[in-house]
Amino acid sequence: MIKKRPSTSREVAAFALFSIREEGAWSDGALHHYIARAGLDARDAALASRLACGVLQNRTLCAFYLKKFSSVRLSRLLPRVRDCLELGIYQLTMMDRIPAHAAVSETVSLIRNYAHANERTVKYANGVLRAVARAAEDGSLPVLDCPTKEAYLALRYSHPEWLTHLLCEEFGEQEAASICAHDNETAPLCLRVNLLKTSRDKLLEELREGGLRCAPHGRIENLILCEGGNVAALPAFQRGDLAVQDGASIVCIDVLAPRPGDLVLDLCGAPGGKTCYIAEKMGNRGHVIAGDLYEHKLERIRDAASRLSLSIVETRLSDAAVFQPDLEGGADCVLCDVPCSGLGVIRKKPEIRWKSEESLRDLPGIQSAILETGSRYVRPGGTLVYSTCTILQRENAGVIQAFLHRHPEFAAEAFAHPATGEVPAGQITLLPHLHQTDGFFIAKLRRL
Repeated sequence: MIKKRPSTSREVAAFALFSIREEGAWSDGALHHYIARAGLDARDAALASRLACGVLQNRTLCAFYLKKFSSVRLSRLLPRVRDCLELGIYQLTMMDRIPAHAAVSETVSLIRNYAHANERTVKYANGVLRAVARAAEDGSLPVLDCPTKEAYLALRYSHPEWLTHLLCEEFGEQEAASICAHDNETAPLCLRVNLLKTSRDKLLEELREGGLRCAPHGRIENLILCEGGNVAALPAFQRGDLAVQDGASIVCIDVLAPRPGDLVLDLCGAPGGKTCYIAEKMGNRGHVIAGDLYEHKLERIRDAASRLSLSIVETRLSDAAVFQPDLEGGADCVLCDVPCSGLGVIRKKPEIRWKSEESLRDLPGIQSAILETGSRYVRPGGTLVYSTCTILQRENAGVIQAFLHRHPEFAAEAFAHPATGEVPAGQITLLPHLHQTDGFFIAKLRRL
């Protein structure tokens, strides 16, 4: 991480962008680090996050505008100069409440102070930003003229074109456009109510008194959607009355439907949200075994279970694809929430969209191996749930179809949930604009 201490929202956003480019940092981690170093209050912290995430969500579009107004090839710009210019362009073209003069002057200051730029570069940047500001003011920004719908979506919403092509192919152009648009929206903070300790209405009242803007999810009874505030500092969090968890994960465990007294396996348990909700649904009666490859991730599961007062959770250092003989045929429920491309959580991790298609090609093989191993733990009549936080068919329905073809002893089982309605095929892809959750896939199977 950069050693200098930022002091403003724009400096925090710029430092986060520098760290993401130079060190491969994740946006959420970088922002958390620099917001803490700057000591920003809630309002300024929210602005810093909006600025950094806005650039990451609209990087292709910002680069398009920069190229149109630049007299210098973008490849010749210093990386930090380009980061700062895109930060300024985002404010000028996509934010309504930022005065143009502030966006220009503050961005020029960032370039002068932190981008290793000489005075000539500073003057160039000032000229570019002033030209963009004039065009944004008089409505003369360049038109997004693209030859295909896939290319337009890739530019307008800053997605790789291979991904927009797949989305149009699998969902149709209209649905693909909605998916891309929602990928660039700010996801709410999702809080699951620990119903073993409190009620949703009581927790809502306490959160609102603590200054958070909250509302219950319309179709998931134990989920609260929030904005603002530091949840970890709230007494309710420290008491274990709530957990941070998206609605898709909640629906997934509701579909798994563990019961008190069951033996339940969560093969890819970290960071522990699903594991703990499984234990809560069981009334903290029975046995939950959560596995992961890394000890530090198992520690997170144990910490979460302890905070939520859940005593039935056991952790195991294990590879989910490697068979454990002592578990064979004994589990009432098995959850395979497998590693995936993560393309359903782009709202929360905007840089995920820039994974190369080539880097994702081996995932279905890994996912299938975990599902094969998990299936060996399910007792006759037991439940096997496969889930991912991606929306691509090759990692979802494709894996399930191939598994069922190899395993006639398993069958897809219909389910229903207030968030999804009836799902007769036993599998569904959740989408943010339809279900108010992350993008997510759930398949429920029953061992005959």
